[in-house]
Amino acid sequence: MMDLVNGAAIFSAGGGGDPEMGYEIVDRLVKDGRVVNLVDPDDVPDDALVVNFACVGATTSVGYDSDAAVKTVQTLEQYAKKKFYAVIPVELGGFNTLAAVDVAARRGIPVVDADGAGRAVPEVHLKVYTIDDILLAPMVVADLHARNVVIVKETQDSKSAERIARTLATEWGHNAYTARRILTGKQVKTSPIPRSLSTSIRVGMILRKTVEPIKAVLKETGGFKLFEGKVDKIERRTEAGFTWTRTTLKGMHEYEGSMFEFKAKNEILAAYRDGKLVALAPDIIVPVHPETGKCITAEKIKRDEKLVILGISTPQKWRTPKGLELWRDVLERSAIKETYTPIEKLNK
Repeated sequence: MMDLVNGAAIFSAGGGGDPEMGYEIVDRLVKDGRVVNLVDPDDVPDDALVVNFACVGATTSVGYDSDAAVKTVQTLEQYAKKKFYAVIPVELGGFNTLAAVDVAARRGIPVVDADGAGRAVPEVHLKVYTIDDILLAPMVVADLHARNVVIVKETQDSKSAERIARTLATEWGHNAYTARRILTGKQVKTSPIPRSLSTSIRVGMILRKTVEPIKAVLKETGGFKLFEGKVDKIERRTEAGFTWTRTTLKGMHEYEGSMFEFKAKNEILAAYRDGKLVALAPDIIVPVHPETGKCITAEKIKRDEKLVILGISTPQKWRTPKGLELWRDVLERSAIKETYTPIEKLNK
């Protein structure tokens, strides 16, 4: 599970919640004697129901209460009037993936070896399920300790569900739990990003065992080293349920004399080297520690900190016309106007 935390964080684009919270979840699961069962998507019965679970809000305001998280899922299960067979994480991230694992273990049901994005994403509707026209509602949204629990029976579209969840999270201190997008076993086999948890565990194991973890991870993922440098300037604010970050680095080693900048809305969305675009979401831009290779999430980065910035290709599903259109809308609302070019073309 520790490998899962660190591996999922590599695909988090600097978001997905603080991995330290993921470590705490693992510690509590072990202390409580809980067992985590991972089920392959192909082994989920076609008529079974699988629920997506995640936390929503600004990355600077994340808290977690296992009992409240379980209550959120139970409330949706009661509304659906059928027991959930398994839980599936909505995204990959050092905290959010483990929150879904925690809920599954405490409910005594499996967690599916898949997720809804193949990376971490800034908005609730920004999932591959939206590409496949799978409804987001019914959805249950709860506050940190489930003192306020809201059932959203239906919405006009997935974007409307995002606004509802984000508004509630903002009202509750920029933090909320969501149980949503009930999938059938048949849908689990075709819609989410398959076996992404196994991939994350493998990457986490590489980080733990190899002498040169960054080189090994880049080889495993087919990724790119975009920059290495020291943080020179950080602008950060939390508003409307998001943590907005703009960070500038001065180059070190082979990047001496160069400057690097990235922009984040919870997750890093765009990166520039000497003013030229080098990566754009949905491709994954992730800051890591130069020695351990572990992700340092955008909201935790400090001035004068040394970072290596990695770039990893997004799952192919995001590169379809419908997938790119979903991201284009998010980027434009984040004041990022560049047209998407695959990271491998930007970094030949």
